Amino acid sequence: GSIAIDSELLEAAGILPNERVDVWNITNGARLTTYALAGEPGSGQIMLNGAAARHAHVGDRVIIAAFCDVDADEALEHEPTVVLMNEDNTIKDVIKG
Repeated sequence: GSIAIDSELLEAAGILPNERVDVWNITNGARLTTYALAGEPGSGQIMLNGAAARHAHVGDRVIIAAFCDVDADEALEHEPTVVLMNEDNTIKDVIKG
């Protein structure tokens, strides 16, 4: 399975197509690791595909997390990006650092 994410959301979060992501379902507690696919821009689409789709239902709230490996010196300077969403999957806020 994979997760298709509106390409505008991918860009705002700094997630690349085919990048490994974790999906944490707040609604039912399911957790999975998969890869991101670029969905239709402006659609607000967040859709699990294949076997991954068995871990969520339409309307479930999820957290999508991507990680990077950095050495200790870089870790001191690294600033994560957090994208907060509205109920309709539009961007509410982008927090960098």
